[in-house]
Amino acid sequence: MSGNVPSSANTLSNDGQAIRDLRKMIIDCCRQNGGGHGGSAIGMVPLAVALWRHTMKFNPSNPEWFNRDRFVLSNGHVAILLYTMLYACGYQSMTLDELKLYASAKSPGEDGQWKSTSCHGHPEREVPGVEVTTGPLGQGIANAVGLAIASKSLGAQFNKPGHEIITSKVYCTTGDGCLQEGVAQEAMAIAGHLGLNNLVLCYDNNQVTCDGPLSWIVSEDTNGRMRALGWNVVDVWNGDSSVDEILAALKLAQASVSKPTFINIRTTIGYGTATAGTAKSHHGTYSDEDAALYGNEDAKTHTLSDQTRAFFSQLVDQGKALEAEWDCLLLSYAQNYPKDAKELQKRMKGQFNVQDLLQQMTTPPEPQATRQYNGFVFNTLMDKVPQMLAGGADLWNSNQMGDQSSRILSRSHFDGRVIRYGIREHAMAGISNGLAAFGPGTFLPITATFLIFYLYAAPAIRMGALSNLKVIHIATHDSIGEGQNGPTHQPVEVDSLFRAMPNLLYIRPADEEEVIGAWMCALGASNQPSILSLARDPPGVRILTTDRYKVARGGYVVLENENAQVTLVSCGSELQFAHDAALKLSEVGILTRVVSMPCISLFEKQSGEYQRSTLSASRHVISVEAYISTIWARLCTASVSMDSFGYSGAGDANFKRFGLDGDGIVRKVRGYIEASSTSARRWVRLE
Repeated sequence: MSGNVPSSANTLSNDGQAIRDLRKMIIDCCRQNGGGHGGSAIGMVPLAVALWRHTMKFNPSNPEWFNRDRFVLSNGHVAILLYTMLYACGYQSMTLDELKLYASAKSPGEDGQWKSTSCHGHPEREVPGVEVTTGPLGQGIANAVGLAIASKSLGAQFNKPGHEIITSKVYCTTGDGCLQEGVAQEAMAIAGHLGLNNLVLCYDNNQVTCDGPLSWIVSEDTNGRMRALGWNVVDVWNGDSSVDEILAALKLAQASVSKPTFINIRTTIGYGTATAGTAKSHHGTYSDEDAALYGNEDAKTHTLSDQTRAFFSQLVDQGKALEAEWDCLLLSYAQNYPKDAKELQKRMKGQFNVQDLLQQMTTPPEPQATRQYNGFVFNTLMDKVPQMLAGGADLWNSNQMGDQSSRILSRSHFDGRVIRYGIREHAMAGISNGLAAFGPGTFLPITATFLIFYLYAAPAIRMGALSNLKVIHIATHDSIGEGQNGPTHQPVEVDSLFRAMPNLLYIRPADEEEVIGAWMCALGASNQPSILSLARDPPGVRILTTDRYKVARGGYVVLENENAQVTLVSCGSELQFAHDAALKLSEVGILTRVVSMPCISLFEKQSGEYQRSTLSASRHVISVEAYISTIWARLCTASVSMDSFGYSGAGDANFKRFGLDGDGIVRKVRGYIEASSTSARRWVRLE
C-alpha cells in the first residue's frame, strides 16, 4: 500500500498536500498517547477535504450560524478526523493543545483539577462544530435524517420566491458498521420515502470492521438496497486519493430534486500504513515508519504545512461572508414578509410560552384515561406551539393523539407537522433527536407509541438524554392494566430503565390534573427529554386532591392522616387503589396517608426537608405500583409490586390477580405491619 503514497510533497496540488498533512496529523494524534481510532480517519481524509474545503457552507467564527450546512459523523469512532478538520478550518475552540489531549487519560493536573477537553473519544455536541453526539453506530444516520427533515420543514414554511432563507443541507458519513444497524435501516427507509434531497450519506467503504473483513458478515448488494429504499446511488472508485472524483459525486448529490443521495466511496482503512486494509488498523497506534510516510524529513509532529494552512485559511473569511450575505437576505425578507420574519425569529430563538394555557385548562367532569386526556392537551398545544413536530410509530389512534390528517408531513407537504414513522420506533426517537439538535428550541419533537415499544427506542432516548436534547415521548398502555394484549405488551420492568437514566424525566401522572402538570414539567425542562407514561383505561374514582402545580415537586401528599403509621406512595393507574386501600386501612385502625409520586427524579431534587416531610411522617413507607420495584428501595421500606410478567386479562382483573387492587394492598400491608411489630425488617416486597 505504501507504494501509492507520494514520497515527496514538492509537486503536490493543494488538495494533495492537504491530504498528506492531515493524515500525518491524525497519525501524530494517535501516536501521542498510544492509541486512538485512526484507520478510517486516514482513509476518509480525501472525503473530508472535499466536504470541508470545497462543498459545505459554514462559518468557523460562528459555529451556530443558523443556515449552515450540518455535518454528522455517524461512524463516531472516527472523531479524530472531525477534530482535525475543525482545527484546520479555523474553529477557535479546536486548538492544537486540544488535539494533543486526544486519547489522553484525562487525569487531574498538579492542581488537582480535572482537565476538560473538546477531543472526546467520540464526538459530543457540546463542542463547537459538532452537531450531534455520535458513537453507538447508526444513531448519527437517524440524527442526520432528523436534521434534514428540520431544514425541509422550515424551508417549506418560510422560504419565499427570491428569499430562500433556509437552505441547509446535511452531509453524513457512515462506515460499514452503521449500515448494518437496524436504526440506520429504519431511518434510511424514512428518508427515501420522504424524498429528502437535501441529505447526502457518504459511505466509507473500506470493507473492514472491528473484528475482521466485512465479507465475514455481509454479502448483500448495498447499492441495490439503497436504490430499493428510494435513494440515488453514486459510486466513487478512488476514494483514497481523488478529491475530484468525490467532488463530482457531491455535485450530483446537490443536483438531486427528489431523492437523498448515497455516495459509495471505496477507501483503504489506514491507507499507506503497515496495517492498511486490515482490522488491525481500526484502532491503535502507528509506528515511526507509518509517521514517516506522510512527513517530510524536517517535519515536526502535529504540524500543517504553510501550503495547507493557506489553503484552509480562506474558509474563515469565506464563512463570515456567507453569514453576512445571509443576514442581508434576512433583512430583505423582514421588509417584504414582516409577519413571517417575526415568526421565523421566534423559531430561531426557540421562543414559546404556553404555561398560561396549561394553567387555565380544565379537567372533564367524568374521569378519563390519562392517554385520552393527554390527547386533548396535545392537540390544544399543537394549535398554539408551531415548534411542535410530532410523529407516531403506527399506534397513533391507540395513543389517542387525534386526527392529524391535515397536518401530515410528506414529500409533497414538508410544511406538515406530523410524521408517520411506521413501525420504526428506534428511528423515530433518533430522528427526533436530530430535529431537536437543529437549533435550540427551533423544534419541539414529540413521539408516541406504547411504553413497551420504547424498549426498541431506548438507545436513542439515552442518546437524547446524554445530549441534553428536549424531546417529549408519549408512552401509553403503561401497565398490567393494558389488558388482553397480555404480558408481551405489559411493561412491568421498563420503567426501571428509564427511571435510572440520567437527565431523563420519567413522569407517570395519575389523572387529568397530573397530565397537565406533566406537560408543564416536560415543556419547562430546557435541556432534557421526558417520557409521559400514560394509562390505557380511566380510573374508577377521581382523587380530588391531585395538583398540577405540585407535579413539579415529583411527589406530594394527596391524603394526609395525622399520626399515620403507614405512608403509601404510588402513581399512575395504581394511585386510585392506594387511595382506596388507605381509607380501608384507616378504618381498621392502621392510620394511613397517601403520597402521589409522578416523577421520582424530580422528587429527589427537592430539599431534604421537603422529602422528609413528605415521606417520613410515618414509620412504614410502602410503594404501590404494578412494576418490578427496583427503584423504590431508595425511598421506601417496602413495596406492593410485581415480581413477574403480567397476564392476558382485563385490566381490573389483572390488578386483582396480582394483589394490586385496594383489597389486595390492604391484605399485604396488614400482613407486613403484623410481621414488623415483632421484628425489625429491611426493605421487602410484600407478598
